[in-house]
Amino acid sequence: MGAYMAGNEVAPSKYVIRRNNQRRSQRILLAIPVIVSGKRGGTTSFSERAKTIVVNAHGALIQLHENVVLQQRLRVRNVATNEETTCTVTDINPGNYDVPEVGVEFLEPSPRFWRVSFPPADWNPHSPEVKRHAGDTKTKQPMAVER
Repeated sequence: MGAYMAGNEVAPSKYVIRRNNQRRSQRILLAIPVIVSGKRGGTTSFSERAKTIVVNAHGALIQLHENVVLQQRLRVRNVATNEETTCTVTDINPGNYDVPEVGVEFLEPSPRFWRVSFPPADWNPHSPEVKRHAGDTKTKQPMAVER
């Protein structure tokens, strides 16, 4: 992917463009208690007990009262496992009930951080196999959550 250049050359881009709102990993609605910490204005430390709204192998959407800015580095600790990782703020929305919703991305993908068994990379919800079993409640299995 890249930009158009003279002579029909294409310059490589360091950014991957996702078409049709494509995701790198399955998103799951899941409220997980976390502790988010970081620095206010780069000086004063903060720590806030929060919860996720959505998780995936690359990060989460978290309800967070603390004011943060885009590209800010944060530490997120999974309260259940006490595992901690560094992430970057990628999105900030007003959220419901005046609690901002903050999108964070792990510095390194970490599919096991949330202890959820994510579907394999080639999983496709539009495959004929999924459609064939969509109406069959006997074959539907709950999502596995690792402990």
